[in-house]
Amino acid sequence: IIILSIAAATDSAAWILHTVPGFPAAKTGYSWPVAENARGHLLICLTISESQINAIAASLLLVQPVIYYNDIPQTETAGMPYFNKLADGKISTLPPFTSRQTIRTQNANPVTVHIYSKSESSKYEIYKKVIAKVLKKTIKVWSRRDSKLKGDCRGSQRHIRLIKSPAAINDHNTNLEADITNWAVSDPGNIFCHIDKPYMKNQTREPAMAICIDNINIFARFDAIAAQLEDCPK
Repeated sequence: IIILSIAAATDSAAWILHTVPGFPAAKTGYSWPVAENARGHLLICLTISESQINAIAASLLLVQPVIYYNDIPQTETAGMPYFNKLADGKISTLPPFTSRQTIRTQNANPVTVHIYSKSESSKYEIYKKVIAKVLKKTIKVWSRRDSKLKGDCRGSQRHIRLIKSPAAINDHNTNLEADITNWAVSDPGNIFCHIDKPYMKNQTREPAMAICIDNINIFARFDAIAAQLEDCPK
């Protein structure tokens, strides 16, 4: 979700990423689905300047999102070629098949956010071939998983370590069956990543995107959940 202020002399926008089904409902009131009370969800709201929107759009182009509503005036996006391509549904099928963009939040102490995306044509597995490769670090992953992708401890770094389920969040137990979120933390720290696809083999044939936030406070909260790891595959 991209929100932009059209007030005169105002440079203010927001980018919201979430796992909540059907949110928001365009031009209508939104009702939280009661069935979702039993599931874990994640919502990230980044306050940004309007100048950051074009970089976000460049990443989204590879992910091929369905845009179900857009009322941002073209006068506001005249200098945003990637956003305009996205709004017009002009999705490229040509290389490059991966994208790396960087934005910063808008406040007194801005936070750096890296956006990594890959198209379905890349055939990449986003956790190992994109995130761990770019960060050059081991990542600890909380995500639903299949029987095909395992943890990966080969080599001296850039491992994939899977977080044990169930896990405790503020003394509340949760498990992968009841949690919709996919996230990872770096080892060593300070980076938290939210990924839009679970740790499953079929995402190599799908577009995918991750946002990675370099912030010790956010990292620490999720790293505490990642204390218990599955053993490395034999």
